[in-house]
Amino acid sequence: MSSPLLEVCVESFEDAERAVAAGAGRIEYCSALALGGLTPSPGALARMHDIDAPCMVMIRPRPGNFHYSQSELETMKREIAIARDHGAAGVVFGVANTKGALDIAALRELMTECSGLRTTLHRVFDEVPDQMVALEQAVDLGFDRILTSGGASDARTGAKQIAQLIAACHGRIAILPGAGIGAENACDILTITGANELHASCKMTGVEPSGHPGRVAVDPERVRALRAIMDQ
Repeated sequence: MSSPLLEVCVESFEDAERAVAAGAGRIEYCSALALGGLTPSPGALARMHDIDAPCMVMIRPRPGNFHYSQSELETMKREIAIARDHGAAGVVFGVANTKGALDIAALRELMTECSGLRTTLHRVFDEVPDQMVALEQAVDLGFDRILTSGGASDARTGAKQIAQLIAACHGRIAILPGAGIGAENACDILTITGANELHASCKMTGVEPSGHPGRVAVDPERVRALRAIMDQ
């Protein structure tokens, strides 16, 4: 039986290289993780071919809520096309309506631009009023994966809900636990949820190596420690 896959979210090409070298099997490629992750810059996307792992590109044109104008949706469509042109394995996005539920029309519009790409519904899923309803909507829309903490502040707290979501999937869509995952709790999360992949940032704690405020850098040692637990 193969070990669970580890996806690490990063905000730079250099961090992607470090994460893969330390054991990440897939990258969520972003910018501005301190803001929750935004679409990477064109320059960062152009370097994606040199990352030795599949890259899921965040499509998020601005920080803040997930309710987007039509103009912002048009920007997101172009960002999806650019990500594909630069070799992305897939894209990560989500849209909510004014009531906090999934915006089905907007998501369907974006999904039409995703031919040839894998698709992950991001943690907008953790803000919906009913996750079981949203799960069925994501399946109907054709998403390949949902990133979720089970609606809780972190995946360990939401592990029982994540397990219920996985049970309700019946293999129709992948559920990717994420938020607050590290070597100290990964075994519990995998055991409780039955998930076969995890999402983590493995960020450095304390002073960042560059000394720049707002920088979220990957700690290779935390990636290695998490990978070792997942391999047990």
